[in-house]
Amino acid sequence: MAGTKNIKRQIVSVKNTQKVTKAMKMVSAAKMRRANEAMQATNPYAAKIKEVAVHLSGLSGDNEPHPYMIARKEVKNIALLLINSDRGLCGAFNSNVVRMATRFREEHPGKTLKLFIVGKNAYDYFKKQPHEIIEKWTSLGGKISYDTAKRISDSVTDSFMKEKYDELYLIYNEFRSVSVQYPKTEKIMPLSFEGSETQRDYLFEPKPAELLAQILPRYVTFSIYHKLLESAAGEHGARMVAMDNATRSADDMVKKLTLNYNKARQAAITKDLLDIVNGAEALK
Repeated sequence: MAGTKNIKRQIVSVKNTQKVTKAMKMVSAAKMRRANEAMQATNPYAAKIKEVAVHLSGLSGDNEPHPYMIARKEVKNIALLLINSDRGLCGAFNSNVVRMATRFREEHPGKTLKLFIVGKNAYDYFKKQPHEIIEKWTSLGGKISYDTAKRISDSVTDSFMKEKYDELYLIYNEFRSVSVQYPKTEKIMPLSFEGSETQRDYLFEPKPAELLAQILPRYVTFSIYHKLLESAAGEHGARMVAMDNATRSADDMVKKLTLNYNKARQAAITKDLLDIVNGAEALK
């Protein structure tokens, strides 16, 4: 009966793991709902501030363009702002960002790659790679605030003004649905609004160029803030799906182990019966 005892211990262990994954799924579902609501609440402001920035950039006329919008004559240094998570157990959420960053490096040979990293997972990977990490933000605990986005924005724009890099790209997981997070690359610096148009007509005070100088830093900050919220919602959604899959897998494993337990128990009973019958025959 040693075999049945071992199987029984496995069943108990898998059931305990199933309880943990089920609890983690429920926690992630609650966090994802709150993160998604926060992301949805920022959508109108994100669209409006971009609309105003596009309109102001078109009205600035022959004035000297804002420093954030001046493209470098030669691009030698490219920076990546990677938005990842501090924790794992969320499927391919983290690895998708790392994989896209690696692909980006391969698609830009001869360029010096520098990194801004949000999330411990990506930092643990790239700290072993031959790339300069300008700054990192880890152990945020899943709490996304505008102040955090402001610190990140100040760092990347300050580095751009100091010419530590020539172009900045953002790599993050776009939240499409609870079960779908798609890795995406967007160019952040220098800012460009080509192809974006607005038909709104505004009266400005002070002049458009002066307003643009005030709007663009806020636009960069809020763009990063919106992407942080989107990534947070995607992380919790990915973890919820991963834990649901783990719970289902644990349930399937319990069924298989139970079947094996019943077979082993039946075999042991049959063996005992045969021993009894054979013993009885031997006594005759």
